[in-house]
Formats: sequence, C-alpha cells, structure tokens
Amino acid sequence: MQSMEACPFHPGIAGLADQYDAFVLDLWGVVHNGLAPMPGVVDCLARLRGAGKSILFLSNAPRSADVVKKFLAGIGIGADCYDRIVTSGDAALRALQLRQDNWHARLGWHYYYLGKEADAGMLSGTDYVAVDTIEAADFFLTLGLADAARETVETYSPVLESGLAAGLPMVCGNPDLVVHIGESEQPCAGALAKAYEDKGGDVYWHGKPHSTVYDLCFGYLGGIPTERILAIGDSLRTDIAGATNAGIDSMFAVSGIHARDFGVEPGMVPDIAAVRESLARSEIQPTGMLSGLRW
Repeated sequence: MQSMEACPFHPGIAGLADQYDAFVLDLWGVVHNGLAPMPGVVDCLARLRGAGKSILFLSNAPRSADVVKKFLAGIGIGADCYDRIVTSGDAALRALQLRQDNWHARLGWHYYYLGKEADAGMLSGTDYVAVDTIEAADFFLTLGLADAARETVETYSPVLESGLAAGLPMVCGNPDLVVHIGESEQPCAGALAKAYEDKGGDVYWHGKPHSTVYDLCFGYLGGIPTERILAIGDSLRTDIAGATNAGIDSMFAVSGIHARDFGVEPGMVPDIAAVRESLARSEIQPTGMLSGLRW
C-alpha cells in the first residue's frame, strides 16, 4: 500500500496533461451525473483534445457504445469531445459472440434475461434465444434490474435461488453495484451478480475492474505505452482497482460515487485529510486524487 504522501491532490488536470498521451475516463460520476455534464467537464475535454490527447470513455454501461453516444450527445457532450467509447455491454456481447475462452464456449444458447426492457435487445441478431423460464435457460444474462428505482436485490431472491438450484452460470454486463442518478442511488447489475456469487453462483464479470475490457481499450489506443495512459474514475472498487490491475496510473475523482462519504458536492474542494483517512483504510490506492474532471 502506497503512503498517503504519495497520493497528492490536484485541483485540476492542467498540471498532469503533459505527463500523459491518453486519458481513460469513467463516464457516470466523472463526466456526467446521469442528467447533465459534471461542472467543468466539457471545457476540460475541449482543452485535452486541443492538446492532442487521446480520450477514451470507459463505462460499465450494459448497452452498446452507440446508445451511450446518443445519450452523451443529448446532454451536450458531442463526438468531438472524445475519440472512442468502450462499454461493459459491448465487452459482454463480444465475448458471447466469439466464445473464444473456455467459460463462454461451454455456455448453451438459451438465456434468462435480468434487466431493463430497453436493454433487452443486446443479443438480437445473434444465435442466442431469450427464454421465459429458468427451466428452459442455459445461463443468466444480467444487465440490471427491470425497475431499479422501485426494486431491490431482495426482489430477485426467488429468481436467483431458482437459478442457483438449476446450476445456471451468470454473464454480468455491468459490475457496478450502485449508480447515482441526480441525487438518487439505484442498484445495478453488479449488485445482483454479487448476491448470486455470494450464494455460490458462477459469475463471469464484464467491465471494470476486470482485465478483458482494458485489453480492448489498449487495442483502441494504438500502442500508446501504459506509462503514458491515465485513468480517471470515481469508484475505488471498479475504476481505480481496474487501472491498477491494468498497470496504468489513476486519479480518484472524489466528487463522484463516494462524494457523500466525504461531504463533497460537485465543484467543491474536498477535505483532503478526510479523503486520505478514508483511503488509508482501503487496499485500493490511486496515483492521486481530483475533486472532479476539470482543467
């Protein structure tokens, strides 16, 4: 574990820009809050692009990059702000289509879907078939809760228990446990997958912090050395742990998912001592910290 003196606070990334050629940015909690861009983000992205930096958005979104691109455009983050989007949904789809590893190769072709109706078409156009009963399924495809604003993980206990009894493996297309939408907090697919795994279920996780999604990113970044790549994220469990496992530097954005732990509002300078005290209790250590993605 690195010392807290080695985890400096940066008020913005202007002083870091020259050290890196590429920036791998989390979306929810760093670039936007589910409703609008975070303060200073659009200006910061424009400055990075103007300096010739590669910008890749890496999101644990259980849907395609094209869907995310449309959403970003709708809140004022156009395609000129970044180079590429990589999602956990696309990583899951790719693995299910290629079936190159032993885990995916042994899956059957019938799946029981857990998630929003809007995301249910992920496997449309493939050889996979959605089924309505656990008995007919070969695996779970878990992209979230059908109605995360009203449901909880406990709502799904009977389904998970039935799947466990049937020995169904689970493909998780979003490892996040919760997401903040404005001021509300809602459970994600990762919460269902964790509950299933805790019960003894076999889960394959697609997205941060797991290595396969970073391999995709590095391929898209065209051979930029890892020491010249910086990840910025607001989740210690996914963003910072994933960057560390992938061998790249990371900046912890404290005004994201952990903001309430530190009493930080968007645009505020955090209590650095409080953040460092919290980090001292964690095995996951970032290279440094930011109040948010701003220049």
